[in-house]
Amino acid sequence: MPEQEIKVKAKDEDVKGVYSNLMQILHTKEEFVLDFFLISPPEGILSSRVIMSPGHVKRMVKALSENLTKYEEKFGKIEEASAPETPLGFQVEKR
Repeated sequence: MPEQEIKVKAKDEDVKGVYSNLMQILHTKEEFVLDFFLISPPEGILSSRVIMSPGHVKRMVKALSENLTKYEEKFGKIEEASAPETPLGFQVEKR
């Protein structure tokens, strides 16, 4: 099958990306919801929400795993970040 080229449009603010230091995953039978937060006590903000099908999540997990392996082969082993010492609870404030 020949390679297909797809042009992707992106707004300038999206190209910059957003930083996240916490992620929450919710799911139903039909979809996964990945919420990315920037937590800076005493509050945090939802940086981005990504909604995917279960099949796409499985492909993403595989791609992340492969890329982590490549990264560690090139730069060395990554130490897993420790979990927060105290559990975090969320109160949603809509603006």
